Amino acid sequence: MRKWTMVIAVCMIAFMALLPKAAQAADGVETKGQIVAGVSFRDQPSTSSKVLRMLKTNEIVTVTEYTTANWFQVKDAQGVSGYVSTNSKYITIVSNAQINYGVNFRTLPSSEASSGSKVIRMLAKGEDVLVTDKVNDSWYKVIDADGISGYVSTSSKYITADFSVIKPNMPVAAEIEAVIDAGQVYLGTPYEFGSPRNDPSTFDCSDFVQTMFWDALRLSLPSDSASQGMYVRSEGTIVKDWTKLKRGDLLFFSSYKGSKASDYDGINVLTEPITHVGLYLGNGQMLHTYSVESGGVRVDTIAGKQWDNRFLYGGSVLK
Repeated sequence: MRKWTMVIAVCMIAFMALLPKAAQAADGVETKGQIVAGVSFRDQPSTSSKVLRMLKTNEIVTVTEYTTANWFQVKDAQGVSGYVSTNSKYITIVSNAQINYGVNFRTLPSSEASSGSKVIRMLAKGEDVLVTDKVNDSWYKVIDADGISGYVSTSSKYITADFSVIKPNMPVAAEIEAVIDAGQVYLGTPYEFGSPRNDPSTFDCSDFVQTMFWDALRLSLPSDSASQGMYVRSEGTIVKDWTKLKRGDLLFFSSYKGSKASDYDGINVLTEPITHVGLYLGNGQMLHTYSVESGGVRVDTIAGKQWDNRFLYGGSVLK
């Protein structure tokens, strides 16, 4: 767990570069969760682990880590650390930011009266709020303790947030850059076919893609390339010409059948088994990992290489 936490911390440095200074957690700013219904408080992120006790309805805990898609690491009021299910029927995140200085809480992300933005009230110094969205560099969408939704300035004069656990929704362009930055942290990480998930010491291609999206956005993708391909197909239109892909799209490939383009004639891209996946960077390059001999996680050119012939289709998981 310590090793995983250290890697997540490194990834967060890249992610934070996309966010204003207000987004970076300061001492005393923590993510808080409220227990919705009694839930087992365990010593490990597993249903077979020891139950420390039952957390009670309405109990407030500090959420210290989003360990997996199924488990939060939390601390209770006595400072005891353990794990609880992330299922919303058991826990809800209630705050991840604190107001530093009195600031207008507005109905729209604008301070211009002509835009129709009105002041709901003044948020007071020390108030805890939940940041749900980063609308742009100037505005957060937040929810106050009464469940009222509105907008506040992102200026560090007014708000400090902890995004180490829960990531705010961002414009798609910012999400794409966060994923790419998270992936580039792992350049050179060794390749291992069937690498263990949630262990970033080695990767196969689909594990690497899954880890990038989890680290950057807490988006949980399927764990194998074929399922990731089906996920992309379920999200919308696929692209069969890789030169028309956008930065941040996933690319899916068939098995190697030969060095000539004609070796791939007649392939049905929708039924051919997917054996490899990578992330498109634009300008004919992709970020991926595919063999021990290649040196692990790397950036490769597509045109004129085996990837050009093996490409099946691609598309985005971000909308």
